[in-house]
This record gives sequence, C-alpha cells and structure tokens, in this order.
Amino acid sequence: MSTWFSLPVFLLCLAILIVLLVRAALVIRSEKDKGRGSLPGTGDHVIDANYNSGLGGQEGTFRVPKDPDAYARRFVPKGRR
Repeated sequence: MSTWFSLPVFLLCLAILIVLLVRAALVIRSEKDKGRGSLPGTGDHVIDANYNSGLGGQEGTFRVPKDPDAYARRFVPKGRR
C-alpha cells in the first residue's frame, strides 16, 4: 500500500460518506409528499432576476403564465401558431 493511504483516513472517508447518504435519504423522505411548483390558474408569475458578478451585472423581470397551455404555447415557433 502507498504511504498516503491509511486505515484512519479510509474510516474517516467512509464515515463522511455514510453521514451524507443518511442525510440525503432523510431529505428525500421528508420532501416526498410535498408538492412542487405552483397550481395552474390565470395571470402570470413575476420573477425578478438580479445578477452581480462584482464587476457589473444585469437586472430583469420575467413573466411566466400560470396556465400550462399558455406556457407551452410560448415555445411554439411563430410560423407554426
């Protein structure tokens, strides 16, 4: 075996891996029954997006329809509508 590898290092890595796997399983189990996204409806969601890299950035507002059909229509090319 090489000099950098030792049993304590291996056991520490194994313990960290086990803790991470247990934590992931607990998070998945707790969020399993929670709904994702938002309910369909009328109107729009307004999303404010701000980005700053330290040297400058951008700011914008996006409107996303709550109606799934209206949302899907936005991805159809103008020549196919």
